Amino acid sequence: MKTINVVAAVIRDKDRVLATARGYGDYKGFWEFPGGKIEEGETPEGALVREIKEELDINIKVNNYIDTVEFDYPEFHLSMKCYFCSILFGNLILKEAEDSRWLSKEQLDSVNWLPADLVIVDSVRELLKGNYVN
Repeated sequence: MKTINVVAAVIRDKDRVLATARGYGDYKGFWEFPGGKIEEGETPEGALVREIKEELDINIKVNNYIDTVEFDYPEFHLSMKCYFCSILFGNLILKEAEDSRWLSKEQLDSVNWLPADLVIVDSVRELLKGNYVN
């Protein structure tokens, strides 16, 4: 089975995180933490900065590594490195997603997450309860 290596940004603003709804493909309308594929020669952090600039037109700072999600979709295996990030500057513009929401820990279950992203939601909720500093 083919493995796809991606990165995901859990973009944090105080006690909320950003979720985006896919605007295309088999999982159109499902929610995810934004990010994308790591290109040849890129570090995960570099890929994340590039992908978020391309998808959301904002510049981010990659802060803490959260976890790597290993998930088998029917067509491929996904290896997704997840990081807490913060916005450095820019105005959020959805270039690929069809919607976005800032979710508090209580609102994390209010959207229909992609299966791989759902794996990390409980970890994000726990981290939002703590005194994590951006």
